[in-house]
Amino acid sequence: MRVWILFVLCLAGHAMAAPVSHTACETEVGANPVQIDVGEFDEAIEIVEDVVAENPCLNHHCKKGKVCEVDESNTPMCVCQDPTTCPAADGEFEHVSVKNPTACSNSETITCLPVTNKKKKQMMPCLDSELSEFPLRMRDWLKNVLVTLYERDEDNNLLTEKQKLRVKKIYENEKRLQAGDHSLDLLAHDFQKNYNMYIFPVHWQFGQLDQHPSDGYLTHTELSPLRAPLIPMEHCTTRFFEQCDADSDNYIALDEWAACFGIKEQDVDNDLII
Repeated sequence: MRVWILFVLCLAGHAMAAPVSHTACETEVGANPVQIDVGEFDEAIEIVEDVVAENPCLNHHCKKGKVCEVDESNTPMCVCQDPTTCPAADGEFEHVSVKNPTACSNSETITCLPVTNKKKKQMMPCLDSELSEFPLRMRDWLKNVLVTLYERDEDNNLLTEKQKLRVKKIYENEKRLQAGDHSLDLLAHDFQKNYNMYIFPVHWQFGQLDQHPSDGYLTHTELSPLRAPLIPMEHCTTRFFEQCDADSDNYIALDEWAACFGIKEQDVDNDLII
């Protein structure tokens, strides 16, 4: 009985107790249960975007044979093209850089020409029959180099005025054999038919090489700027220039040089070295 009374009194005590409001403790659906007082921002956050500087070379045009580079002050300038940047090989041909002897000192061009595989050429000896073919291709190449310089000489820094007058006659001649992969027979025929077109190019090349000193004779050192890039294309190059030194005195005079290219003695003229 006593136990029952105690149980009733406990129930009565719970009923009389003040009800507890749970409203303040209950979390609203969707609200953050952890309340953090973040206060107010004193100033807005500035979003900085990376700005990529435009390459100054994008709108800086350089002539063929030169490429654009920037100096320390980020100013674009044109510099001589690195020969190693010539296009990659194409099929059985490869591109070899051929530049005029003074290309980097007087802004002349660097030309990448397709030639036969140089490794095969270097392993082959120069036969007598091949040696006779060398001046045919070389004469035609010299003529075409001059014509190309004439076409690209926009700022008058590739050829002198006197040289341009000489080349202009070749350039405007309708009988001129256009540059191309011609047969040896055609090259020989053109030399006979248009002989006068080849006289000045042969003299011009001699003058380009005869620089250190300019004394009317070519040394091995003066020949090297032309000889070195030609060897990969023409395996008879060394033997040809050795043969040009007719008296074996280690110097090639203008008359010896001209004779190597088939220019007649009466057409050798120092005044054409301009």
